[in-house]
Amino acid sequence: MSNAESRRLVRIFDTTLRDGEQAPGCSMNLREKIEVAKRLERLGVDVMEAGFPASSPGDLESVAAIARIVKDCAVAGLCRSLEKDIDAAREALKNAAGPRIHIFLATSPVHMEYKLKMTPEEVLEQAVSSVKYARKFCSDVEFSAEDAFRSDPGFVCRVFGAAIAAGASTVNFPDTVGYAMPQEFGERIRYVRDHTPGMENAVLSVHCHNDLGLAVANSLAAIAAGAAQAECTVNGIGERAGNASLEEIVMGLRVRRDLFDADTRIDTTQIYAASRLVTQVTGVKVQPNKAIVGENAFAHEAGVHQHGVMANRATYEIMTPESVGVSKNQMVLGKHSGRHAFEDRLKELGFTVDADALETLFGQFKDLADKKKVVSDRDIEALVMGISASAPETWKLDHWAVNTGSALGASGTIRLVGKNGETRKLVTLGDGPIDAIFLAINHIIGKTPELELYEIGAITGGSASQGETMVKIGLNGRHWNGHGVSTDVIESSIKAYLSAINAMEWELSPKKNEELIKGG
Repeated sequence: MSNAESRRLVRIFDTTLRDGEQAPGCSMNLREKIEVAKRLERLGVDVMEAGFPASSPGDLESVAAIARIVKDCAVAGLCRSLEKDIDAAREALKNAAGPRIHIFLATSPVHMEYKLKMTPEEVLEQAVSSVKYARKFCSDVEFSAEDAFRSDPGFVCRVFGAAIAAGASTVNFPDTVGYAMPQEFGERIRYVRDHTPGMENAVLSVHCHNDLGLAVANSLAAIAAGAAQAECTVNGIGERAGNASLEEIVMGLRVRRDLFDADTRIDTTQIYAASRLVTQVTGVKVQPNKAIVGENAFAHEAGVHQHGVMANRATYEIMTPESVGVSKNQMVLGKHSGRHAFEDRLKELGFTVDADALETLFGQFKDLADKKKVVSDRDIEALVMGISASAPETWKLDHWAVNTGSALGASGTIRLVGKNGETRKLVTLGDGPIDAIFLAINHIIGKTPELELYEIGAITGGSASQGETMVKIGLNGRHWNGHGVSTDVIESSIKAYLSAINAMEWELSPKKNEELIKGG
């Protein structure tokens, strides 16, 4: 076992904002992407892949905004091995403190023949020329051999060696379709490490997908075999079955220090907050038994387990909840708590907010404390998440009421205040109270987005618990998420729907994103 000083540092390359965000149902608007980027920076990732600048003007815009804001880690833009893609990445990253151009080109026989329609020699030539072109603008260039695991190992080594000679400082070996088994993946990484010319002058990276549920296992096997960078996402979100989970890789290395001679610079106490933010802005929840960040990750129900944990937590816990940012203290504040106590608790939970946000949160906390005897950490977290990535309020809730019953049908009354102070009120009939209220909101705003997702759950136990609602709406091929909390489930639903509506209105407005693009 190596001591802490002798452990090598494995770089964490987070692609939540690119590979994770492009997965179905995981899209984020610019404001949400910036909030996630700030959280990733606080988490301590070495590189964050902010997007694919050439894929759309919106992606170029978001990568540029993130590159302008983030200072403590590298910001990467993904590119095909095409000069126009590299030009887009150069433009997006021009204000980055640590820019990285990330180029990919497939090397497997099936990709070269059917997708690229190129010979191996043509692929080799294009890899070299694209890296050389990128190096004209950026000293930090990463080259990825797409579908590397299903490629000929000798050919990958040739391509990697040529890319390194052309100026690539990182070469990435992906298991793009999640086909590998841990033992053979580790062996393949060891082979590439030992047979690539100039490998000592570059960082060897891995990027694993989870189609067979082995992305984390393969990533850890690769690290054991000498890989120095792991590409991953928060909560494991990503294409198809997802990517390797950042929190599982990091905690695997941290908990099993007896086995690995490697560690990361991740602040693990920020893991849970990052997970919750990604859940909130994407609307994609993790399953309760998800490792590290699931609701049941530190829960013990079986009597024998509870007895053991009460005697010594080490009997059934291999890591502490606090080590990943989950506090044991579940009920800490009430209606008599003051602003300083509330602000201190926010800091203990890992949240930093400005004065205006603190004022808003404290008011919401006091309102909640009047309705509940105690306010839990989870309640506080829900309040913070409710404002952290919220768009400016084009429409603000002023009043609502519903009438419903088994023989009466349902009607909903809603009164909204617009951004110019005008008040609009409408009564609408629907199939149920939620349907009636949502229809009324649609009539007021003059748009009819499709409700694609509606989920509601209790934040804590008991009848006084806050309800937490997540919605996703779509209009003309674009999508927006909304989040709302309240001790009344109908009100939490209204807040969530209005949150999504405001995100839509803001993003579709003529001056959308100006304040973020200019000032971050």
